[in-house]
Amino acid sequence: MKLLEGKTAIITGASRGIGKGIAQVFAAHGANVAFTYSSSVEAANELEKELNGLGVKAKGYQSNAADYQQSQDLVVEVLKEFGTIDVLINNAGITKDNLLMRISEEDFDKVIEVNLKSVFNMTKAVQRTMLKQRKGSIINMSSVVGIKGNAGQTSYAASKAGIIGFSKSVALELGSRNIRSNVIAPGFIETEMTGKLPEDVVNGWRNAIPLKRGGTPEDVANVCVFLASDMSAYITGQVLNVDGGMLT
Repeated sequence: MKLLEGKTAIITGASRGIGKGIAQVFAAHGANVAFTYSSSVEAANELEKELNGLGVKAKGYQSNAADYQQSQDLVVEVLKEFGTIDVLINNAGITKDNLLMRISEEDFDKVIEVNLKSVFNMTKAVQRTMLKQRKGSIINMSSVVGIKGNAGQTSYAASKAGIIGFSKSVALELGSRNIRSNVIAPGFIETEMTGKLPEDVVNGWRNAIPLKRGGTPEDVANVCVFLASDMSAYITGQVLNVDGGMLT
């Protein structure tokens, strides 16, 4: 059963990792996909081709979600191309890990801008369309680090915790118009990024997780499908941990 048949989703930061996994699973469930990427033109073109091959409409946009005007322009373009926006997934994110005593102001600001301000920019940009439609699902990617903190990640944890507060407020503001706003907090998800870590470090992570494995982009994508579909029609303002029991 295709749970997202006929829906159009915008997914930010989707040329690799979790975002790419979400785009692939969404297309498999019948969603039309507009996705953004920052610099990986080749990867984006490949993904666009792959998604279109699944019989849905898909298009990649080189757009920086941390830029307010670019976010506004993106939504105008997507509406022109797709006619509607039913789902927004704010997935763009970066890390610049360092101990508080070593982190520069510039690095701190950059992480907040890319991870948190982008969520404001994109939500504001799609809000009018969703209000007019009187429906919509906004899914924001936080992290277990945004819930419990992590040494050496003050900027990342602050940005991801901020996403939770922002999303709950949006849920309260827009609920009467049938617009839902939820958060996913992934744990240790194995992507190209974690592939660069030493094997013993990765095994240490896996052993500390009750399910004894790292998550896959698909594990996160499946929860996104649920929150984007009508199956979760009565769920808003929630944080779903996709972490193999890490925070249990």
